[in-house]
Amino acid sequence: MSNRPNILFLMPDQLRPDFLSCYGAPFIDTPHIDSLATDGTLYNRAYSLSPVCVAARHNLLTGLDSIRNGVLSNGQFLRPDHRACGIDTWPEMLGGAGYYTAAIGKMHFYPWDLRLGFQHRVIAEDKRWLHIEDDYTRFLQARGLRKLHGNEHEGYHENKGAIVSRIPWEYGWDRFVGQEAARFIRQYEGDAPFAAMVGFPGPHCPYDPSPEFLAPFKPEDMPASIPAVAGDTPRLRQQNINGNKGAWNGVDYTDFNEDHKRKIRAHYCGLVAQIDHEVGDILQALRDTGRLDNTVIVFASDHGDYLGDHDFIGKGTFFEGSTHVPLIVRDPRRTAAPACNDPVALYDITPSMLQWADCPVPEYMDAQSLPGLGLAQDAPREILIGMMAGGWMAYDGRWKLHKYNSGEHLLFNMEEDPHEQHNRLDDPTCQDIRLQLDAALTSQIMRSVAASRHDQLVYGSDLSSDQDFGLPSWRRTYPNPLL
Repeated sequence: MSNRPNILFLMPDQLRPDFLSCYGAPFIDTPHIDSLATDGTLYNRAYSLSPVCVAARHNLLTGLDSIRNGVLSNGQFLRPDHRACGIDTWPEMLGGAGYYTAAIGKMHFYPWDLRLGFQHRVIAEDKRWLHIEDDYTRFLQARGLRKLHGNEHEGYHENKGAIVSRIPWEYGWDRFVGQEAARFIRQYEGDAPFAAMVGFPGPHCPYDPSPEFLAPFKPEDMPASIPAVAGDTPRLRQQNINGNKGAWNGVDYTDFNEDHKRKIRAHYCGLVAQIDHEVGDILQALRDTGRLDNTVIVFASDHGDYLGDHDFIGKGTFFEGSTHVPLIVRDPRRTAAPACNDPVALYDITPSMLQWADCPVPEYMDAQSLPGLGLAQDAPREILIGMMAGGWMAYDGRWKLHKYNSGEHLLFNMEEDPHEQHNRLDDPTCQDIRLQLDAALTSQIMRSVAASRHDQLVYGSDLSSDQDFGLPSWRRTYPNPLL
């Protein structure tokens, strides 16, 4: 038997940290998720640097930023010959190091049944992709059920996507994923340690908890939304409205009042409570099989959800509701540590997992090991650089600069203004920090753009003295492996 630990990565979709009691939320109790924080390390300033589903997951898969791996939106995907280019995914690397790799739930791959190094897959894809014939589809069909669009529920449009699921809880998306994860743990009998990723489809919209989980949460008990600031982001707001009118959602958020937002937040709490319940069952499976003390558990989300903050819904910008994520690591080989306040990137999980597995960390990775866990190369980051198709961010732990293709640029002092209400971009007293952040952002974007074209590299040194280059038979290496 190997002495290396099992690795279990639990990833809800679109979960923001301030809706967990371990992050201080007084209106919800998440005891099972909290237990991970009690026994491990909770990161207060963890950020998804590409806060949409596919881009964030590709940061994790590759350890590369979104410009370098070419995935800056949900409509892009890793090139099929990524291994020929010298880029391995973390399940490919861990599988090569002797781990048994498993993916259970939502992974958001194109095509959806791709493996990318996962040896075992049980698939329950995105709640909005109703025509995918995955394992969850077959599970429902065997029970005379099918996946439902939100608009097949009473009050979907009126309540801006806040509904009560018509599918009984025991057959719901997150219940299916949680039970399949627990089943995998109970039935796995291999000699090799496992590295499993569990992707919950919730609490992503539609906000469709089962009635028994919604019951404790009332709209009037929910925290108020962060107001929009007139003049800050009207074009981004219109993009958000237009994007949500698509068939995948079909909700018009032009009229989006505080009653709508509080109702959505109550339903979101119900979904979070459902996921906490499944985390409890998964932890119990680890206890029952004697694996809890030999399994490193990571709990994190791909991005957050505005839930009405700044009059937005969903995700996709660098406002806190979208980009700030929960991150908890429970390593049973280490004593519980105080919460870590260093800024960290979501994809810093990737080299950390490789080190837990005694697997070499590729030098080309942009990600670096999480601090506070006794890992190599875990020096705190000085700055976080976010990048997406429509926006960039630079955040140094105090000041945050947003820049968007809408032409709207924002600068906030996050210590004095955590709700991002006072744009200091043109404040004469803030021009030094604005220029510093902009210079750091520009420099990183330039480096990433240059590195992203490695497959088109013809030479890295002078060819003028290379005799082979002068021969008619000379051909350049393609694709050029990332070194």
